[in-house]
Amino acid sequence: MSSPAKKRKLNNGSKSANGASKGLEFFFNKQKQSIPTETLQQQPQAAASDQELTDEQLARKLQDEWNQEEASNADADQSGGVSEADKQTATAVSSSVAPTEQSKVGPGAENESAATASGRKKTLTLQSAGLAEDSITSTVPFDESPLQFDPSKYARELQTAWSGEGGDATYALLTRCFVLVSATASRIKIVDTLVNCLRLLIETDPSSLLPAVWLATNSISPPYISLELGLGGSAISKALKQVCGLDSRSLKVIYDKYGDAGDVAFEAKKKQSFTLRKPKPLTIKGVYQSLVKIANSQGHGSGEAKQRLVDRLLQDARGGEESRFVVRTLCQHLRIGAVKTTMLIALSRAFLLSRPPGADFPVKLPKDLAKLRKEELAEVWSRPEEIVKACFAKRPNYNDLIPVLLEIGICEELLVRCGLTLHIPLRPMLGSITRDLSEMLTKLQGRDFACEFKYDGQRAQIHCDDEGKVSIFSRHLELMTDKYPDLVEMVPKIRGDGVRSFILEGEVVAVDRETGELKPFQTLANRARKDVAIGSIAIDVCLFSFDLMYLNGQPLLDRSFRERRELLRSLFVEIPHHFTWVQSLDATSSESETVLDFFKQATDVKCEGIMVKILDNLVTVPYAGNGDDVTNDIPTTPKSKTRAKSKAKSSADDGGEKKSRRKPLLATYEPDKRLDSWLKVKKDYNSNFDTLDMIPVAGWHGQGRKAKWWSPILMAVRNEDAGSLEVVTKCMSGFTDAFYKANKEFYDNGEESGEMKNTHVQKPSFVEYSGPSPDIWFEPQEVWEMAFADITLSPTYTAAIGLVSDERGLSMRFPRFLKKRDDKGIDEASTNEFLASLWRKQEAKAVANGAAEGTKDDVEDES
Repeated sequence: MSSPAKKRKLNNGSKSANGASKGLEFFFNKQKQSIPTETLQQQPQAAASDQELTDEQLARKLQDEWNQEEASNADADQSGGVSEADKQTATAVSSSVAPTEQSKVGPGAENESAATASGRKKTLTLQSAGLAEDSITSTVPFDESPLQFDPSKYARELQTAWSGEGGDATYALLTRCFVLVSATASRIKIVDTLVNCLRLLIETDPSSLLPAVWLATNSISPPYISLELGLGGSAISKALKQVCGLDSRSLKVIYDKYGDAGDVAFEAKKKQSFTLRKPKPLTIKGVYQSLVKIANSQGHGSGEAKQRLVDRLLQDARGGEESRFVVRTLCQHLRIGAVKTTMLIALSRAFLLSRPPGADFPVKLPKDLAKLRKEELAEVWSRPEEIVKACFAKRPNYNDLIPVLLEIGICEELLVRCGLTLHIPLRPMLGSITRDLSEMLTKLQGRDFACEFKYDGQRAQIHCDDEGKVSIFSRHLELMTDKYPDLVEMVPKIRGDGVRSFILEGEVVAVDRETGELKPFQTLANRARKDVAIGSIAIDVCLFSFDLMYLNGQPLLDRSFRERRELLRSLFVEIPHHFTWVQSLDATSSESETVLDFFKQATDVKCEGIMVKILDNLVTVPYAGNGDDVTNDIPTTPKSKTRAKSKAKSSADDGGEKKSRRKPLLATYEPDKRLDSWLKVKKDYNSNFDTLDMIPVAGWHGQGRKAKWWSPILMAVRNEDAGSLEVVTKCMSGFTDAFYKANKEFYDNGEESGEMKNTHVQKPSFVEYSGPSPDIWFEPQEVWEMAFADITLSPTYTAAIGLVSDERGLSMRFPRFLKKRDDKGIDEASTNEFLASLWRKQEAKAVANGAAEGTKDDVEDES
């Protein structure tokens, strides 16, 4: 046991009697004890001068004082060693940093303290962190052609730099890729950049590939696994203020200027001139794992835990660009254009050119591919792309796909290893829109097809295994088993003899249980979404099944629709008003009156319209749809005119027969594809009444009595490839006063309430618009159905530019608001390609009408 004197000596050191650490005031009080009295009398004046110093100047002043004391301690050490009391004081300083500074001290702090105790120089060194960048990754030319890019040139240097992080690839590498992708609108460049980044990870750090893909696709899990960050803007704002030393007013000034949270972080990081330690480099794995921890934080204290994780991410972000993309990731608005299709294409090409160390699957040599013509190269790329897309459509989870790719590369075995599986939803097949029945009958001429009621409900994918376990997924692949406990209880009962496991698809519709009368979607929408108890269900539903994709361990996707439907109806048991089959009619294109009567029946019972599906695989029947008709061949640019002339000449050389550029329409189930083998005809579709599902992105103050509301409102469509929104038109028609009021409350600019809600002062970076600046920008999150008179070429709006004209985009005349689409998210809004297709169809009809008028005039002239 130590003596009382020894105890007193320890208590005067780094710890008190109860074990608590001394604060900074102890250190400064100790300094005062050694300062002469006359100096202390001068301190008020010195303190006043300190108050006039900036934070940086004060920090430097303190640093100089500590350096001087360290030098005097070193002299004392040379004279006879460091006193125990001085060592105790140094320990107290390093372990008693104020709480706001403790979060800035990294895992290496313990080592630093140990080094101090051994006598090595230890002071609080100021680190310039605001503009620190990773100089190694910043020069990697990811935007080169993949046939020129050589990952091995950069592998050794990068791996050496990563050795300090356990060999894990740093987040700076991914940031470099994001910066280059954000800087271009070229789809080819975006894919090339992603391919090169993925190849470098495959060859240098394969274990970081999976988290890199999740981060690049702006997600951390597949849709059917509920893993949400659950972060509000306040958590990110608080972290920025704490890390960058800003107050609320300064942060708001930056936000009002830039509008995008990532850009705000970039600017705020530049203002963070110094920190008390050098940031620990972020790694790709580390960022992803932090996001998963944030999503998994639940219960008491979860808010504080999430805040600490967000703070640490921003503290360790090196430079403005890393901060920008970390914050955009936290906000779930990365906006680099790496949408699902782009990432799958990039993965297929990366694994065609590179393999991880130790793997032996075959790859293509870039120098060999560089010798191929453009058409030949496209052929080389196409099959791997088809395989990867097909795998992801059947099992949409990168956690399943990427480990297998790293093991066997891209081959036919991949389709087996990543095939259809129970309780993992496949991406649903979608139907193309047809504007009227006559167009549908023309497209499907010569084929047998089934017409089905298109119920006004919620599409559902039902999985049931041998033990009777049931999973229910939405069309967006979200798990909604808890929403329908009544269906979960019923589903095992519908299995007929010999049915063990299955995946079927149907429409869940609200019904009157007694009469079977169908109720509108709005009734179904009022049903609770989760944790529904059977005893508390007030809205009854019926499952109208229409397809069977899996039966007793065997996928049925390659079977014709006629076969799948026969199995569904013969092997399952109908339960009236609980489970049945969609009402249908088999017909041919010659039975137009029968089809029209069936369409009227559907609308009379409150259905949206009908679905029309090809029954059999007839590969010899020519397709008369969009692939061959005039709507795809309207010359709109000099290049397209040249192609049209070339095609016409080719057709003449072949005896006037046009060759289809599309594969034949098949009756198979094609996950994640929108094909003309399924067509939908809704009651509000006809030749003269087109609609678009558009996204409101901005607004102006109205005039007169509308001055307190938003009118007109800017409307946009999606650019699916770039991940951006393209403004098409202003709308100020179709709104009621009640709508105006609710809309103003939802998109609040803070003029009256004092707090902005769902709005921005600056244009979001992912919105493409170059016209007059609106009064306020909306946070894109709603879909509105819009009608219009016709589509026009526009010098102001750039939507669909390059698709119909090289210089001008598309706009609409007389747009009119119809309704909100509460059943759709913004990722389901109409695309610029769909807008372009409507314009082509409009022009084709104009050409046809002009030809008809010309014929009529000729007849009148002859008479």
